[in-house]
Amino acid sequence: MHVSPLVWIITCLVILGLFIFDFFAHVRTPHAPTFRESAFWSVVYIGLAIVFGIFVMAVWGTTFGGEYFAGFVTEKALSVDNLFVFVIVMSTFSVPREYQQKVLLIGIVLALVMRGAFIAVGAAAINTYSWVFYLFGAFLIYTAAKLIKDAGHGPESEQERENKLVRAVKRFLPTTEEYDGDKLVTKVDGKRMVTPLLLALVVIGFTDVLFALDSIPAIYGLTQEPYLVFTANAFALMGLRQLFFLIGGLLERLVYLSYGLSIILAFIGVKLVLHALHENTLPFINGGEHVSVPEISTVMSLSVIIGVLVVTAVASLIKTRNSTHDKDAADAEALVEK
Repeated sequence: MHVSPLVWIITCLVILGLFIFDFFAHVRTPHAPTFRESAFWSVVYIGLAIVFGIFVMAVWGTTFGGEYFAGFVTEKALSVDNLFVFVIVMSTFSVPREYQQKVLLIGIVLALVMRGAFIAVGAAAINTYSWVFYLFGAFLIYTAAKLIKDAGHGPESEQERENKLVRAVKRFLPTTEEYDGDKLVTKVDGKRMVTPLLLALVVIGFTDVLFALDSIPAIYGLTQEPYLVFTANAFALMGLRQLFFLIGGLLERLVYLSYGLSIILAFIGVKLVLHALHENTLPFINGGEHVSVPEISTVMSLSVIIGVLVVTAVASLIKTRNSTHDKDAADAEALVEK
């Protein structure tokens, strides 16, 4: 897949333009977005991602188009997991709803910049050392196992990590407990101080770095094209702010999401290991020769990813609906006994 520097520049400018438009159209004037507004713009950004995927198919072929869509769906699913953390952060710092958009948008832009750096490093490593796929694969399998182990304990561990980070920031920066509109820095008695809004932004930015450690190896398991890796990440992050307000109340019902994501990460990890064996150059494995192993196609990858997400979502909704019915029945029975 050949992508000229001009195409890279145009793509980056378009993505930057969309974020600038998002800021001036929705974030510059603080307000709490309505459900209708969030739903409309979520559909718009998902539509843009689909149109871009069709463009990739038309220009570079269905194989690369399929890799883009597999990467986009995976990154979108992983970004939904980010939303759980965003909810915790907003609650921890009691960020007023009308200011949450600014924190989210800046955090998402920072996340894309940092992921761009990870993508560049990953591409350079893959082009130089084929054995990097072994590391990526092993790391994803480890991450999948950790997700299952930590399922149900995520909020507590995330809260503890945030508290440590906040204490570290407060040690070096003078902070105030009060908000000053949507300002990140304010003055108190003539002294510049950091507001809780900036602290929330720091925590979100730090968390995005950690999430990138999982998501970048995952998407490199689906495509080795840096252009597709970058654009899939960009379109997955774009619209994440609207998705936060759209499905914020639904997040607590996705009780099996961690299990679904762990299956997807483990699947991609195995795919990476198989690919590494196929491209093997390590002398202590098969004498440095390629190992004849089956490779997982893009179509199969996309089918598995979508299938797991659908089953996970349906099972989660059924589980929480039954739990709600049982709770309502128990409350009714207790009321009758009284």
